Amino acid sequence: VQLQASGGGSVQAGGSLRLSCAASGITFSSYALGWFRQAPGKEREFVSAISNGAGITYYADSMKGRFTISRDNAKNTVYLQVNDLKPEDTAVYYCAAGRYYIGNRPPYYAMENWGKGTLVTVSS
Repeated sequence: VQLQASGGGSVQAGGSLRLSCAASGITFSSYALGWFRQAPGKEREFVSAISNGAGITYYADSMKGRFTISRDNAKNTVYLQVNDLKPEDTAVYYCAAGRYYIGNRPPYYAMENWGKGTLVTVSS
């Protein structure tokens, strides 16, 4: 199983990025996908998830409005569009995949597989 995140980089505040995560070694359409992030000196936190099947989306309360998760099952890829980036969005962003719904609160799914992350740096 491999999850390869990409699309990170250095941007100025107010800019946008689209992160991608390509998966292999799993039946992609059967998995829920999620994005998490870890800022320097902080714990990893949930950003967003998208279910398999109907593609129901979930967001951390603080992420609603600027973050949009989507998936393309034909390309085995999940995306995270981030708009109006802020310096506090600086973090390593990780994608993850899981099959089991664990409840109506973050992270919503038990993530079994993790990618290595992509660094997003936002300057003011």
